[in-house]
Amino acid sequence: MTLEELVACDNAAQKMQTVTAAVEELLVAAQRQDRLTVGVYESAKLMNVDPDSVVLCLLAIDEEEQDDIALQIHFTLIQSFCCDNDIDIMRVSGMQRLAQLLGEPTEVQDTTETRDLHCLLVTSPHSDTWKSHGLVEVASYCQESRGNNQWVPYISLQER
Repeated sequence: MTLEELVACDNAAQKMQTVTAAVEELLVAAQRQDRLTVGVYESAKLMNVDPDSVVLCLLAIDEEEQDDIALQIHFTLIQSFCCDNDIDIMRVSGMQRLAQLLGEPTEVQDTTETRDLHCLLVTSPHSDTWKSHGLVEVASYCQESRGNNQWVPYISLQER
């Protein structure tokens, strides 16, 4: 491996860490400000009613769920809709970290119903020009990925 290749690998790893931190920061801020829609069904309803308010779509899935055909069909439809409506989209793994970030209970009790974290939408109302550092960083990464013909970039959230 040449020095240039080593530097490129190190830069790519550093970029992924920056984007992952930005996604985590963005999700926490969006939830705190009531700008986060959680769930495949809830997200589909919102995109049908007001797609212009959606600034980012995160599709979350872990490796053990990759064979879920129904979920993959939902993801394909959501991805298509996002591409048609110029909504930044990203694939995410690390469902436990995602649940931790959003304050979901770690131990599910019989009476506790967990939220569907497979699809998350970050919204910004038309009358508001909400910009967080995380949103700017993630949007830039999505745009850069599209320039490299990677239409749906992927990140992995690591447990802490």
